[in-house]
Amino acid sequence: MRIAWFDPARRPSAGRVLAVASVVPALVLAGWLLAGLPLLLLGVFRPLAVVPPGLLVIALLCRYGLRRLPETVEATAWQVTGVLGVALASGVCNALLHSEQLIVRRDPATYAQYAVWLARHGSLPVPADPQAFGGPDPGLRFDSVGFYDHGGAVVPQFMPGPPMVHAVGAWLGDLAGMLLVPPLLGAAAVLVLAGVVARLAGARWAPLAALAFAVSLPIVYTSRTTFSEIPSMIMLFGGLALLHDARVRLRSGVTGVGYLPSAPSGEDPRRVRAAQPGDALAGAALAGLVFGLAVLVRIDGLRDVLPVLGYAGLLVAVRRAGGREEGRLGLPLLAGLVTGAGLGLLAGRLLAAPYLEYLSGSLVPLLAICGAFAALMLAVVALAPRLAAPLRRLGRTPRLPEAAAAAVALIMVVFAARPWLQTVVRRPVTPEDQTTAQFITVIQRANGLSPDGTRLYYEDSLYWVVWYVGVPAVVLATLAAAVLARRLVRGTGAGWLLPLAVVGWTTVTTLYRPAITPDQPWAARRLVPVVVPGLVLLAVWGLRWVRDKARRSGYGPAAQARVAAAGAVLLLVPPVITTAGTFLTPVERGERAAVEAMCAALPPRASVLIVERVTGDRFTQVVRGTCGVPTARVPALRGDVPPGSEVLRLADRVRAAGRVPVLLAAGAAQLSAYGMPVRVMALRTRQDERSLISPPDTTWSLSVDVWMAVPRPAGSG
Repeated sequence: MRIAWFDPARRPSAGRVLAVASVVPALVLAGWLLAGLPLLLLGVFRPLAVVPPGLLVIALLCRYGLRRLPETVEATAWQVTGVLGVALASGVCNALLHSEQLIVRRDPATYAQYAVWLARHGSLPVPADPQAFGGPDPGLRFDSVGFYDHGGAVVPQFMPGPPMVHAVGAWLGDLAGMLLVPPLLGAAAVLVLAGVVARLAGARWAPLAALAFAVSLPIVYTSRTTFSEIPSMIMLFGGLALLHDARVRLRSGVTGVGYLPSAPSGEDPRRVRAAQPGDALAGAALAGLVFGLAVLVRIDGLRDVLPVLGYAGLLVAVRRAGGREEGRLGLPLLAGLVTGAGLGLLAGRLLAAPYLEYLSGSLVPLLAICGAFAALMLAVVALAPRLAAPLRRLGRTPRLPEAAAAAVALIMVVFAARPWLQTVVRRPVTPEDQTTAQFITVIQRANGLSPDGTRLYYEDSLYWVVWYVGVPAVVLATLAAAVLARRLVRGTGAGWLLPLAVVGWTTVTTLYRPAITPDQPWAARRLVPVVVPGLVLLAVWGLRWVRDKARRSGYGPAAQARVAAAGAVLLLVPPVITTAGTFLTPVERGERAAVEAMCAALPPRASVLIVERVTGDRFTQVVRGTCGVPTARVPALRGDVPPGSEVLRLADRVRAAGRVPVLLAAGAAQLSAYGMPVRVMALRTRQDERSLISPPDTTWSLSVDVWMAVPRPAGSG
């Protein structure tokens, strides 16, 4: 069976190009994760093992997701060219200015080292290799920041989805190739958002939305280094696009009108129309699968896809109550969602157990909420025939639509007033809390603020959004959400139900509790998967509504064009101003060359003992994974360095194992008692600013030194 949009005899329409280009990134990621996860669990995540099945699964997902695709988007060539141009410019700029975070100080380097290990070894967990140090010894530690000691091995923090994707770049171009994967993903995210905007607001607004999204600082920030938020955004908004297309397929096949191709090439138009309902069910299952696999990318994806579970249950209930034909999509959507999320939870249990245990304080309540919500949906489905009539009567309540719109506005007003109503604090009760409190105190002093490590600054979360998308975008998005909520309660605009639910639920829960250290731009990453793209989507729809309101009020085309142009300027200027301060300053550049030089300086058959706390935190997995050298930390009883006698004892054990003991530390003085220190890293670069009460507008200096010594054998003087 031929796929119409690939038919060389017929040039695809501009709308079809945009429709396909905006869902392919999600299908590619989903196919790669589906093929790669079983092989990773088997310990054979290698190019020859993963690439053939990966390409096959991607091809199958694209075939069943895109074959006989109706015209789900109406667009002109110029509109599509604008979207593609923005995506290309975003990818090129972020590739030229990409970060090189390989030294483990915060999450991006943890993801990078995770990906390096997968690319080079293809299995988990990471062996501790105590035999390289003369056997197990209580004076050795193999864990470090971002890497847990679990069951005698080292287990990376985080879910395995993003490292499985970043590993492809390492296969193609080692460290340099891996560091260019995030800009590529960022460009794909621009396409995905533009596709959703074109479907829900119209293609004429897609280039504006793509540009407003691409220039927002959180998107620039997470598109330049190895974060998980951009892949998560691709999955969530890709799922929205796929489900929209499934709805269009079903409607076109049932009614024979809408977005059916006018002259499908190579197939009888009647057969194409007859096949659309079956393709719609496959599309809904694919959408659910893509949504569910967001959990494999970020465990927070469980919260983000909760509205999808509710929507699937609602569709099933509607079907049972004898309602719309669209209810047929409920079971396939639910099956795909459960499959994808189940794979994510399985991967987390088998590959990231210590990480999930660390998050248990928030993860267990989230799982309980998911379970309770699923039980509620089952009850609604079971009682659907009885609930249909009362719910219809409730929907006819005269003031209910206005109440829904007012509720949206009230929520935003409360968030805006929150700094005057609440100061969010957390009293340290665990060692991790103590570390966070000390970190916040240091940042407060650097910002000229009164030190108070209990402050979390979450009350300012809406103002974080204002910094990065601008007041006009927030106002237009709130207006759009209120209007759409009113329409949904009135029983119109059903295509917006799930997008509005996903954006609204995640935005409210994220703003209420960002659950992240509050320094900027670091905390801005929480806004990337849903909040920023969701508000941009709503804002451009709100701008369209304002323009249409002007038309309905009797204003002519020229006035409408001025309204649209003024709105576009208001949507673009604020984020550009915020981003401009740091846009042209790449951070942590030079780390790749510095790490490679350090690795080259290590002698053959080395076993590395890191004898200083900060160096151990930052470099244990770097030396083990990137340099390929067995590495352990020697913990200090107090202060930053261990007793000299302990270091010499462990060095002798390394020699007895037939290897060369190598000591690493941050300063020459910390090694001079053991041998001649040699500096193997002297990195001078820039790092992100850490701002607590204003958007970042500069970068800070960063210096990293590593010294090496080969200790003298005992008795050599």
